[in-house]
Amino acid sequence: MTVVRQRETSPEGKAGQPSAARLMVKPPGAERGHVDGGWWPRSLDLAAQLPELTAALAEAVGPLSRVTYHLDTWGLAARKVRVGERTVRLEGFRFTDPHTIMALGTDSRRVSLLVVPPETPGGMARAVLRSAASGDSTATAREILFGNGVPGPG
Repeated sequence: MTVVRQRETSPEGKAGQPSAARLMVKPPGAERGHVDGGWWPRSLDLAAQLPELTAALAEAVGPLSRVTYHLDTWGLAARKVRVGERTVRLEGFRFTDPHTIMALGTDSRRVSLLVVPPETPGGMARAVLRSAASGDSTATAREILFGNGVPGPG
């Protein structure tokens, strides 16, 4: 799996500007685990969250081409969403982990991200992001969520 240096983007954007994605990913050389980091979206409207996520993942996966997600977590979304000059395919399945999404770039680089439920309180959500992006973490998404006191879907 491709990983990038650990970082967390700003939780709020400036007035009149889109907000930055709340995202942390594992540092280079990190232990391979079930997830490569965590993402705390502002809503479960995947299409609406894509511009922030696309920008935040540019270093990790390059231009985003596809996102796979669990249908019971996110619900139905358009199959293709225009983000800037690119079209991103959204593929919903029921057999994927309901606590994660997979983001794939145009050159097949990918990251598996634990999804922190949007309604999670800030301190708890940031603890989950840090745990998911820990360089030595091999825990599952469910273990990370529950270990930080967050009940997940399913």
